[in-house]
Amino acid sequence: MLSDEQLLRYSRQIMLQDVDIEGQTHWLQSTVLILGVGGLGSPAALYLAAAGVGTLILVDDDQVELTNLQRQIAHTTDRIGLMKVASAADAIQQINPDTKVIQRTERLDEAALTTLVGEVDVVLDCTDNFTTRFAVNRACVVHQKPLVSGAAIRMEGQIAVFQPGLEGSPCYQCLYKEGEDEHLTCSESGVLSPLVGIIGSMQALEALKILADIGTTLTGRLLLLDAKHMDWRSLRLKPDPKCPVCSKK
Repeated sequence: MLSDEQLLRYSRQIMLQDVDIEGQTHWLQSTVLILGVGGLGSPAALYLAAAGVGTLILVDDDQVELTNLQRQIAHTTDRIGLMKVASAADAIQQINPDTKVIQRTERLDEAALTTLVGEVDVVLDCTDNFTTRFAVNRACVVHQKPLVSGAAIRMEGQIAVFQPGLEGSPCYQCLYKEGEDEHLTCSESGVLSPLVGIIGSMQALEALKILADIGTTLTGRLLLLDAKHMDWRSLRLKPDPKCPVCSKK
């Protein structure tokens, strides 16, 4: 049962027919893994906490730097030098003290990542590290966990949802092959501040929809944003029958 304070805090969501008490309860009982609390992970974590997700596991081994503050809204000037997960946990506490935050200030190896993925309900890939992206995809396929993948660079963003085990859903490696475009990073190419906010917020939205089984998710689609001209494109994705990760041998 939701407490009186929770009923008030989440009242604007509960009044939505698609959410109601049942959906809100699902969120309160859910655990979400967020890999990276930078440009994408910051808005994703803050919105998931605000919406009432019960437990967030934040993974990031970096410290807050001055150059982060242009876009990574979970962090502030007075937290420069703190670990990003600690900074984000402070911000979450200010928004919703009922959300439990588990901090992992390390770069997980594949074995640890696979174990952690098995303990959560949804995974958000908010990294800009292709090695991690492929590793978390493999872990999600092993444990049949939904993966919400986002990326943003320069003035271009993209988001997709991969649900292993769901008929017709590809995995991340059906779309991208290891070794492709691994040199692209924000530190080398730049990124416009609100762009990461748009994509990160959409990752939070897709995670909430998955957790409460609301509407239609981006499973099987890649949504592309050209922010310079504010042009959206939606591409249909199909499983790769030769995918080394998710194809049935």
